[in-house]
Amino acid sequence: MSTAPENAPNGNGKRKKALTIITTAFVLTGIAYGVYYETYAQYHQKTDDAYVGGNQVYVNSQVSGTVIGIDADDNQPVKAGAPLLQLDASDSAVALADADARLAETVRTIRQQYSSVDEAAAVVAQRQTDLNRASDDLKRRAPLTGTDSLSSEDVAHALDAVSSAKAALTVAEKQLASAHTAVDGSSLRTQPSLLRARTAYVQAWLANQRNSIVAPIDGMVARRSVQVGQRVTPENSLLAIVPLTSLWVDANYKEAQLSDIRIGQPATVEADVYGGHVEYHGKVAGISAGTGGAFSLLPPQNATGNWIKVVQRIPVRIALDPQELAANPLRVGLSTTVIIDTHDRSGSVLSTLPTSGVPLATGVFADQLKAAETQADLLIAKAAAGSAP
Repeated sequence: MSTAPENAPNGNGKRKKALTIITTAFVLTGIAYGVYYETYAQYHQKTDDAYVGGNQVYVNSQVSGTVIGIDADDNQPVKAGAPLLQLDASDSAVALADADARLAETVRTIRQQYSSVDEAAAVVAQRQTDLNRASDDLKRRAPLTGTDSLSSEDVAHALDAVSSAKAALTVAEKQLASAHTAVDGSSLRTQPSLLRARTAYVQAWLANQRNSIVAPIDGMVARRSVQVGQRVTPENSLLAIVPLTSLWVDANYKEAQLSDIRIGQPATVEADVYGGHVEYHGKVAGISAGTGGAFSLLPPQNATGNWIKVVQRIPVRIALDPQELAANPLRVGLSTTVIIDTHDRSGSVLSTLPTSGVPLATGVFADQLKAAETQADLLIAKAAAGSAP
Protein backbone atom coordinates (compact mmCIF):
# COMPACT_ATOMS: atom_id res chain seq x y z
CA MET A 1 0.00 0.00 0.00
CA SER A 2 2.92 2.35 0.59
CA THR A 3 4.30 2.04 -3.02
CA ALA A 4 1.36 3.69 -4.90
CA PRO A 5 2.24 7.28 -4.07
CA GLU A 6 5.81 6.69 -5.15
CA ASN A 7 4.74 5.52 -8.71
CA ALA A 8 2.32 8.43 -9.33
CA PRO A 9 4.99 10.98 -10.37
CA ASN A 10 6.39 8.52 -12.90
CA GLY A 11 2.91 8.00 -14.47
CA ASN A 12 2.31 11.73 -14.75
CA GLY A 13 5.67 12.16 -16.44
CA LYS A 14 4.92 9.55 -19.05
CA ARG A 15 1.54 11.14 -19.83
CA LYS A 16 3.09 14.56 -20.10
CA LYS A 17 5.76 13.21 -22.46
CA ALA A 18 3.12 11.49 -24.63
CA LEU A 19 1.01 14.63 -24.80
CA THR A 20 4.06 16.65 -25.72
CA ILE A 21 4.89 14.24 -28.56
CA ILE A 22 1.30 14.27 -29.82
CA THR A 23 1.11 18.07 -29.65
CA THR A 24 4.43 18.38 -31.44
CA ALA A 25 3.23 15.98 -34.15
CA PHE A 26 0.05 18.02 -34.67
CA VAL A 27 2.04 21.24 -34.82
CA LEU A 28 4.52 19.80 -37.29
CA THR A 29 1.68 18.38 -39.37
CA GLY A 30 0.00 21.80 -39.40
CA ILE A 31 3.24 23.48 -40.37
CA ALA A 32 3.86 20.89 -43.10
CA TYR A 33 0.35 21.35 -44.46
CA GLY A 34 0.75 25.12 -44.33
CA VAL A 35 3.97 24.90 -46.29
CA TYR A 36 2.35 22.42 -48.71
CA TYR A 37 -0.66 24.70 -49.19
CA GLU A 38 1.40 27.87 -49.63
CA THR A 39 3.84 26.31 -52.08
CA TYR A 40 1.69 23.80 -53.99
CA ALA A 41 -1.94 23.16 -53.05
CA GLN A 42 -3.26 26.69 -53.59
CA TYR A 43 -1.75 26.75 -57.08
CA HIS A 44 -2.94 23.33 -58.23
CA GLN A 45 -6.52 22.15 -58.72
CA LYS A 46 -7.02 18.39 -58.93
CA THR A 47 -9.95 16.18 -59.90
CA ASP A 48 -10.39 12.52 -60.79
CA ASP A 49 -13.85 13.18 -62.25
CA ALA A 50 -12.34 13.51 -65.73
CA TYR A 51 -12.81 11.50 -68.91
CA VAL A 52 -11.29 11.35 -72.36
CA GLY A 53 -13.44 12.92 -75.07
CA GLY A 54 -13.21 12.89 -78.86
CA ASN A 55 -15.06 13.49 -82.08
CA GLN A 56 -17.23 10.72 -83.45
CA VAL A 57 -17.53 11.27 -87.19
CA TYR A 58 -20.62 9.44 -88.38
CA VAL A 59 -20.50 8.05 -91.93
CA ASN A 60 -23.61 8.10 -94.12
CA SER A 61 -24.17 7.05 -97.70
CA GLN A 62 -24.61 9.92 -100.14
CA VAL A 63 -26.76 7.75 -102.41
CA SER A 64 -29.35 5.05 -101.87
CA GLY A 65 -28.35 1.48 -102.59
CA THR A 66 -27.88 -2.09 -101.44
CA VAL A 67 -24.72 -3.02 -99.53
CA ILE A 68 -22.73 -5.68 -101.38
CA GLY A 69 -19.44 -5.47 -99.50
CA ILE A 70 -17.92 -4.33 -96.19
CA ASP A 71 -14.25 -3.34 -96.30
CA ALA A 72 -13.74 -2.14 -92.70
CA ASP A 73 -14.97 -3.40 -89.36
CA ASP A 74 -15.06 -2.14 -85.78
CA ASN A 75 -11.70 -1.35 -84.12
CA GLN A 76 -9.93 -1.20 -87.50
CA PRO A 77 -7.76 1.87 -88.24
CA VAL A 78 -8.43 3.52 -91.61
CA LYS A 79 -6.94 6.36 -93.63
CA ALA A 80 -8.92 9.16 -95.26
CA GLY A 81 -10.19 7.96 -98.64
CA ALA A 82 -9.97 4.25 -97.75
CA PRO A 83 -13.05 2.22 -98.83
CA LEU A 84 -15.45 1.30 -96.05
CA LEU A 85 -18.53 -0.09 -97.81
CA GLN A 86 -19.55 -1.02 -101.35
CA LEU A 87 -23.04 -0.49 -102.78
CA ASP A 88 -24.56 -2.10 -105.87
CA ALA A 89 -23.58 0.20 -108.78
CA SER A 90 -25.62 -1.35 -111.60
CA ASP A 91 -28.11 1.51 -112.02
CA SER A 92 -25.55 4.27 -111.61
CA ALA A 93 -23.20 2.59 -114.11
CA VAL A 94 -25.96 2.62 -116.73
CA ALA A 95 -26.74 6.27 -115.97
CA LEU A 96 -23.04 7.12 -116.29
CA ALA A 97 -22.80 5.40 -119.67
CA ASP A 98 -25.84 7.38 -120.87
CA ALA A 99 -24.31 10.66 -119.64
CA ASP A 100 -21.06 9.72 -121.39
CA ALA A 101 -22.88 9.20 -124.68
CA ARG A 102 -24.86 12.43 -124.32
CA LEU A 103 -21.71 14.41 -123.63
CA ALA A 104 -19.98 13.02 -126.73
CA GLU A 105 -23.13 13.63 -128.80
CA THR A 106 -23.29 17.24 -127.59
CA VAL A 107 -19.67 17.82 -128.60
CA ARG A 108 -20.36 16.46 -132.09
CA THR A 109 -23.50 18.59 -132.40
CA ILE A 110 -21.53 21.72 -131.54
CA ARG A 111 -18.84 20.74 -134.03
CA GLN A 112 -21.57 20.53 -136.65
CA GLN A 113 -22.75 24.00 -135.66
CA TYR A 114 -19.24 25.37 -136.21
CA SER A 115 -19.07 23.59 -139.55
CA SER A 116 -22.46 25.00 -140.54
CA VAL A 117 -21.03 28.53 -140.23
CA ASP A 118 -18.42 27.78 -142.89
CA GLU A 119 -21.01 26.03 -145.01
CA ALA A 120 -23.43 28.95 -144.74
CA ALA A 121 -20.63 31.37 -145.63
CA ALA A 122 -19.85 29.29 -148.74
CA VAL A 123 -23.52 29.37 -149.75
CA VAL A 124 -23.56 33.15 -149.33
CA ALA A 125 -20.52 33.42 -151.59
CA GLN A 126 -22.17 31.18 -154.15
CA ARG A 127 -25.40 33.18 -154.08
CA GLN A 128 -23.39 36.41 -154.45
CA THR A 129 -21.71 34.94 -157.53
CA ASP A 130 -25.10 33.98 -158.98
CA LEU A 131 -26.37 37.50 -158.38
CA ASN A 132 -23.31 39.03 -160.01
CA ARG A 133 -23.72 36.78 -163.03
CA ALA A 134 -27.41 37.58 -163.35
CA SER A 135 -26.69 41.30 -163.02
CA ASP A 136 -24.03 41.12 -165.73
CA ASP A 137 -26.46 39.32 -168.05
CA LEU A 138 -29.05 42.01 -167.45
CA LYS A 139 -26.50 44.77 -168.15
CA ARG A 140 -25.58 43.14 -171.45
CA ARG A 141 -29.22 42.81 -172.48
CA ALA A 142 -30.44 46.22 -171.32
CA PRO A 143 -28.94 48.23 -174.28
CA LEU A 144 -30.63 45.89 -176.75
CA THR A 145 -34.08 46.36 -175.31
CA GLY A 146 -36.62 47.25 -178.05
CA THR A 147 -34.44 46.09 -180.92
CA ASP A 148 -35.00 43.16 -183.20
CA SER A 149 -31.92 41.37 -181.83
CA LEU A 150 -33.46 40.87 -178.36
CA SER A 151 -37.01 40.20 -177.45
CA SER A 152 -38.72 41.77 -174.49
CA GLU A 153 -39.25 38.30 -173.10
CA ASP A 154 -35.51 37.71 -172.80
CA VAL A 155 -35.13 40.98 -170.93
CA ALA A 156 -37.92 39.95 -168.59
CA HIS A 157 -36.18 36.64 -167.92
CA ALA A 158 -32.97 38.48 -167.12
CA LEU A 159 -34.80 40.73 -164.65
CA ASP A 160 -36.40 37.69 -163.01
CA ALA A 161 -33.01 36.03 -162.73
CA VAL A 162 -31.59 39.07 -160.93
CA SER A 163 -34.56 39.20 -158.54
CA SER A 164 -34.31 35.45 -157.86
CA ALA A 165 -30.56 35.73 -157.19
CA LYS A 166 -31.13 38.64 -154.76
CA ALA A 167 -33.75 36.65 -152.87
CA ALA A 168 -31.49 33.60 -152.70
CA LEU A 169 -28.65 35.77 -151.41
CA THR A 170 -30.89 37.25 -148.72
CA VAL A 171 -31.92 33.76 -147.57
CA ALA A 172 -28.29 32.60 -147.49
CA GLU A 173 -27.22 35.66 -145.49
CA LYS A 174 -29.94 35.04 -142.91
CA GLN A 175 -28.92 31.40 -142.64
CA LEU A 176 -25.33 32.54 -142.08
CA ALA A 177 -26.48 34.98 -139.39
CA SER A 178 -28.44 32.18 -137.72
CA ALA A 179 -25.40 29.91 -137.79
CA HIS A 180 -23.28 32.67 -136.23
CA THR A 181 -25.85 33.21 -133.48
CA ALA A 182 -25.43 29.60 -132.31
CA VAL A 183 -21.64 29.81 -131.93
CA ASP A 184 -20.52 33.44 -131.73
CA GLY A 185 -19.25 34.81 -128.41
CA SER A 186 -18.14 31.47 -126.95
CA SER A 187 -15.71 28.67 -127.63
CA LEU A 188 -16.67 25.04 -127.92
CA ARG A 189 -15.93 24.42 -124.23
CA THR A 190 -18.10 27.33 -123.08
CA GLN A 191 -21.19 26.50 -125.12
CA PRO A 192 -24.26 26.34 -122.83
CA SER A 193 -25.35 22.98 -124.21
CA LEU A 194 -21.90 21.51 -123.60
CA LEU A 195 -21.76 22.93 -120.07
CA ARG A 196 -25.14 21.37 -119.34
CA ALA A 197 -24.05 17.98 -120.70
CA ARG A 198 -20.77 18.22 -118.77
CA THR A 199 -22.64 18.95 -115.54
CA ALA A 200 -24.91 15.96 -116.11
CA TYR A 201 -21.86 13.75 -116.69
CA VAL A 202 -20.16 15.00 -113.51
CA GLN A 203 -23.31 14.27 -111.51
CA ALA A 204 -23.57 10.77 -112.99
CA TRP A 205 -19.87 10.13 -112.33
CA LEU A 206 -20.18 11.23 -108.71
CA ALA A 207 -23.32 9.15 -108.19
CA ASN A 208 -21.50 6.09 -109.53
CA GLN A 209 -18.35 6.83 -107.50
CA ARG A 210 -20.35 7.30 -104.30
CA ASN A 211 -21.39 3.66 -104.39
CA SER A 212 -17.97 3.17 -102.81
CA ILE A 213 -18.30 4.77 -99.37
CA VAL A 214 -14.90 5.99 -98.17
CA ALA A 215 -13.50 7.22 -94.88
CA PRO A 216 -13.68 11.03 -94.63
CA ILE A 217 -10.78 11.26 -92.13
CA ASP A 218 -8.07 9.17 -90.50
CA GLY A 219 -9.24 7.28 -87.45
CA MET A 220 -10.59 4.05 -86.01
CA VAL A 221 -13.88 2.46 -87.07
CA ALA A 222 -16.51 2.15 -84.34
CA ARG A 223 -20.22 1.39 -84.00
CA ARG A 224 -20.69 -0.35 -87.36
CA SER A 225 -24.41 -1.05 -87.70
CA VAL A 226 -24.72 -2.09 -91.36
CA GLN A 227 -24.76 -5.57 -92.89
CA VAL A 228 -24.35 -6.99 -96.39
CA GLY A 229 -27.64 -6.98 -98.29
CA GLN A 230 -29.06 -4.08 -96.30
CA ARG A 231 -30.76 -1.27 -98.22
CA VAL A 232 -29.34 2.06 -97.09
CA THR A 233 -30.32 5.67 -97.71
CA PRO A 234 -28.55 8.97 -96.96
CA GLU A 235 -30.53 9.18 -93.72
CA ASN A 236 -28.99 5.99 -92.28
CA SER A 237 -25.95 6.24 -90.01
CA LEU A 238 -23.74 3.31 -91.02
CA LEU A 239 -20.72 3.58 -88.73
CA ALA A 240 -18.52 6.08 -86.91
CA ILE A 241 -14.85 6.99 -87.19
CA VAL A 242 -13.01 8.28 -84.14
CA PRO A 243 -9.80 10.27 -84.85
CA LEU A 244 -7.62 9.15 -81.94
CA THR A 245 -4.97 11.79 -82.68
CA SER A 246 -7.23 14.70 -81.69
CA LEU A 247 -8.64 13.67 -78.32
CA TRP A 248 -9.13 15.88 -75.28
CA VAL A 249 -10.10 15.50 -71.62
CA ASP A 250 -13.23 16.91 -70.01
CA ALA A 251 -12.38 17.48 -66.34
CA ASN A 252 -15.44 18.12 -64.14
CA TYR A 253 -14.34 20.53 -61.42
CA LYS A 254 -16.41 21.62 -58.45
CA GLU A 255 -17.67 25.15 -58.76
CA ALA A 256 -15.54 26.26 -55.79
CA GLN A 257 -12.40 25.14 -57.68
CA LEU A 258 -12.97 27.36 -60.72
CA SER A 259 -12.05 30.73 -59.24
CA ASP A 260 -8.38 30.50 -60.26
CA ILE A 261 -8.68 28.42 -63.45
CA ARG A 262 -7.92 30.33 -66.66
CA ILE A 263 -7.64 29.55 -70.36
CA GLY A 264 -4.15 28.44 -71.36
CA GLN A 265 -2.99 27.22 -67.94
CA PRO A 266 -0.84 24.06 -68.11
CA ALA A 267 -2.29 20.76 -66.96
CA THR A 268 -1.01 17.26 -66.35
CA VAL A 269 -3.16 14.22 -67.02
CA GLU A 270 -2.80 10.64 -65.85
CA ALA A 271 -4.99 7.97 -67.41
CA ASP A 272 -6.10 5.01 -65.33
CA VAL A 273 -5.30 2.69 -68.23
CA TYR A 274 -1.58 3.49 -67.86
CA GLY A 275 -1.57 4.39 -64.17
CA GLY A 276 1.18 6.72 -63.04
CA HIS A 277 3.66 5.40 -65.61
CA VAL A 278 2.47 7.79 -68.35
CA GLU A 279 1.83 11.49 -67.90
CA TYR A 280 0.22 13.71 -70.54
CA HIS A 281 0.76 17.45 -70.77
CA GLY A 282 -1.95 19.77 -71.98
CA LYS A 283 -3.54 23.17 -71.60
CA VAL A 284 -6.91 24.46 -70.49
CA ALA A 285 -8.75 24.95 -73.79
CA GLY A 286 -12.14 26.07 -72.55
CA ILE A 287 -14.57 26.22 -69.66
CA SER A 288 -18.12 25.05 -70.27
CA ALA A 289 -20.95 27.58 -70.46
CA GLY A 290 -22.92 25.64 -67.88
CA THR A 291 -23.00 22.64 -65.59
CA GLY A 292 -23.68 19.16 -66.87
CA GLY A 293 -27.11 19.21 -65.30
CA ALA A 294 -28.06 22.46 -67.04
CA PHE A 295 -27.63 20.81 -70.46
CA SER A 296 -29.25 17.50 -69.56
CA LEU A 297 -32.48 16.32 -71.15
CA LEU A 298 -34.38 17.11 -67.95
CA PRO A 299 -32.54 19.99 -66.20
CA PRO A 300 -33.12 20.22 -62.45
CA GLN A 301 -35.81 22.59 -61.18
CA ASN A 302 -34.57 24.08 -57.92
CA ALA A 303 -37.51 26.47 -57.38
CA THR A 304 -39.31 24.01 -55.12
CA GLY A 305 -40.10 23.85 -51.44
CA ASN A 306 -37.93 20.81 -50.77
CA TRP A 307 -34.53 22.10 -51.87
CA ILE A 308 -31.18 20.59 -51.02
CA LYS A 309 -28.00 22.33 -52.10
CA VAL A 310 -25.82 20.10 -54.27
CA VAL A 311 -22.30 21.13 -55.26
CA GLN A 312 -22.28 21.54 -59.04
CA ARG A 313 -19.48 20.58 -61.40
CA ILE A 314 -18.36 22.48 -64.51
CA PRO A 315 -16.61 20.68 -67.41
CA VAL A 316 -13.16 22.13 -68.15
CA ARG A 317 -11.68 21.00 -71.47
CA ILE A 318 -7.99 20.04 -71.53
CA ALA A 319 -6.29 19.95 -74.93
CA LEU A 320 -3.67 17.19 -75.14
CA ASP A 321 -0.38 17.03 -77.01
CA PRO A 322 -0.88 15.06 -80.30
CA GLN A 323 2.66 13.66 -80.11
CA GLU A 324 2.05 12.25 -76.64
CA LEU A 325 -1.26 10.78 -77.85
CA ALA A 326 0.55 9.11 -80.75
CA ALA A 327 3.13 7.61 -78.38
CA ASN A 328 0.52 6.39 -75.86
CA PRO A 329 -2.93 6.19 -77.52
CA LEU A 330 -6.07 6.80 -75.50
CA ARG A 331 -9.68 5.83 -76.11
CA VAL A 332 -12.85 7.89 -75.77
CA GLY A 333 -14.42 7.58 -72.33
CA LEU A 334 -11.33 6.49 -70.36
CA SER A 335 -11.03 7.75 -66.77
CA THR A 336 -8.25 10.20 -65.97
CA THR A 337 -6.90 12.39 -63.18
CA VAL A 338 -6.23 16.04 -64.02
CA ILE A 339 -4.12 18.59 -62.17
CA ILE A 340 -4.18 22.22 -63.39
CA ASP A 341 -1.32 24.55 -62.48
CA THR A 342 -2.93 27.92 -61.64
CA HIS A 343 0.22 29.95 -60.95
CA ASP A 344 -0.43 32.14 -63.98
CA ARG A 345 -3.90 33.62 -63.54
CA SER A 346 -3.65 36.33 -66.18
CA GLY A 347 -5.60 34.40 -68.82
CA SER A 348 -9.26 34.71 -69.70
CA VAL A 349 -12.13 32.54 -68.56
CA LEU A 350 -14.18 33.12 -71.71
CA SER A 351 -11.97 32.68 -74.77
CA THR A 352 -11.11 29.20 -76.01
CA LEU A 353 -8.16 27.50 -77.63
CA PRO A 354 -8.44 24.85 -80.38
CA THR A 355 -9.01 21.35 -79.03
CA SER A 356 -6.01 20.18 -81.03
CA GLY A 357 -3.45 21.44 -83.50
CA VAL A 358 -5.09 19.49 -86.34
CA PRO A 359 -8.33 20.93 -87.74
CA LEU A 360 -11.15 18.43 -88.18
CA ALA A 361 -11.89 18.63 -91.89
CA THR A 362 -11.98 16.37 -94.93
CA GLY A 363 -10.96 16.89 -98.54
CA VAL A 364 -12.15 13.50 -99.78
CA PHE A 365 -15.33 14.76 -101.39
CA ALA A 366 -13.61 17.73 -103.03
CA ASP A 367 -11.11 15.28 -104.52
CA GLN A 368 -13.99 13.24 -105.97
CA LEU A 369 -15.41 16.35 -107.64
CA LYS A 370 -12.02 17.22 -109.13
CA ALA A 371 -11.67 13.68 -110.47
CA ALA A 372 -15.14 13.85 -112.04
CA GLU A 373 -14.40 17.16 -113.73
CA THR A 374 -11.05 15.90 -115.00
CA GLN A 375 -12.70 12.83 -116.52
CA ALA A 376 -15.37 14.99 -118.17
CA ASP A 377 -12.71 17.24 -119.70
CA LEU A 378 -10.84 14.23 -121.07
CA LEU A 379 -14.00 12.98 -122.77
CA ILE A 380 -14.66 16.43 -124.26
CA ALA A 381 -11.10 16.64 -125.56
CA LYS A 382 -11.39 13.19 -127.12
CA ALA A 383 -14.71 13.99 -128.81
CA ALA A 384 -13.54 17.43 -129.93
CA ALA A 385 -10.27 16.23 -131.45
CA GLY A 386 -9.76 18.08 -134.72
CA SER A 387 -12.54 20.58 -134.08
CA ALA A 388 -12.30 24.34 -133.77
CA PRO A 389 -11.45 25.52 -130.25
